[in-house]
Amino acid sequence: MNLFNAITVGFKEIWAHKFRSLLTALGIILGVSSLVAMSATVKGMENGMREALIAIGGLEKVRIEQQDIPSEQQHLADQAVGLTVHDLYALKASAPLIRLVSPEMRGPRNTRVTKGGKTTEWANVIGTWPTAIELNQHTIEHGRMFNEIDDESARNVCVIGTNIRDQLFGDEEQVGREIIPIGDTISIGGEPFVVIGMFERYESETEKKRREYMKTQPKLEQTGPARSRGWGGRGRGGDFVFRMKNSTIYMPLNTMYLKFKSAVGTNSLPDPRLDVINLRVTDIDALEPALQQARNVLMHTHKAIEDFSFMTQEDWSKNITTAIDNARLSGGIIAIIGLLVGGIGIMNIMLASITERIREIGIRKAIGASNSNIFVQILVESTFIALLGGLAGLATSYGLVKVMVMVLPENNTPQITPMAMVVAFAFSALVGVVAGILPALKAARLDPIQALRYE
Repeated sequence: MNLFNAITVGFKEIWAHKFRSLLTALGIILGVSSLVAMSATVKGMENGMREALIAIGGLEKVRIEQQDIPSEQQHLADQAVGLTVHDLYALKASAPLIRLVSPEMRGPRNTRVTKGGKTTEWANVIGTWPTAIELNQHTIEHGRMFNEIDDESARNVCVIGTNIRDQLFGDEEQVGREIIPIGDTISIGGEPFVVIGMFERYESETEKKRREYMKTQPKLEQTGPARSRGWGGRGRGGDFVFRMKNSTIYMPLNTMYLKFKSAVGTNSLPDPRLDVINLRVTDIDALEPALQQARNVLMHTHKAIEDFSFMTQEDWSKNITTAIDNARLSGGIIAIIGLLVGGIGIMNIMLASITERIREIGIRKAIGASNSNIFVQILVESTFIALLGGLAGLATSYGLVKVMVMVLPENNTPQITPMAMVVAFAFSALVGVVAGILPALKAARLDPIQALRYE
């Protein structure tokens, strides 16, 4: 008997017991569909995390922050000046591998941002340069970004995020129209500022789907005091990045210094230090040389006192990769266990089938079928059941993903990948082969005389 005849006989045997074969393949169907759906869910999570990574500047962005002076340099502590504007100009002039430089001078803690009787829950008030808009991946939707003239003149102008707009001027979803506060005046720390620009709304896929989903739900009549949906929100994880960007207020660096840092309180001294210096390297492949250039420049401006540190986005990227790998591994193990259970079901049914067909196998051996012929036929039957289950599982996985989207419409959209489908189908075929070996060996080793006597 050639392979084609073995496949034909095996298919006829499966077709003769359609319901039993379906139940046998059910474990494989569930295992394959769960493996593909799990992979699609993890891929959706990964896409959301990568969105957040891009939103904060991508891998090319580097943060320079102040750090404690090393113990061996403690005797120089009184000479440490921290990050200053001089560092910015030195980096621009002497570090060619750095494409953009942008400072951050943050406002005093709990800076009140008000408009009329309304106050923001939280605002990320930052004094910076115009380059911050490109370096931090911001987009102006209305108005403009302040320029070098605004900075040199220390004008009281600002650019705000949509959360600030919603809390001070009204939520456009509640008002029913778009609110553009360009030209209006708000109070930041008691100082009047003119809004000259507003960023677009930043949101992850999860947040966007949640917002669209809520539009389809009936609105409930609100009782009690009005509540802002600004900073608190309901998102977690990567959504934090988008909420923070939406709650940002940018003002010129010189304005921040003169209005808030040059003399804060009667007993305070002017504080010209920067909180952060953001860099964007020319190429991610040149990250290490660029960091070395920046370190050499800062060691010169800081008189060899290492009171600064570099923070790259690579750490976040590695954390994302680790989290995704762990989720994929744990989910994969559970799905593979499901496939193994399906394989045990195939093995059980094939052993029962052999018991029913002992006399048939004896007759075939008596008329010339070899052990290898019997072995191949049984192995083909178990593999064919697994392959049919694998194909049905791939089709079922699409339906399963659709159900997941309907049940959890606010989550990241699962994304089925070709690699997951190939791996799941390959595992189903492997399970079918392994599950059929023992029954095939048992059938091939039957003694034809004993088999003919079996009733």
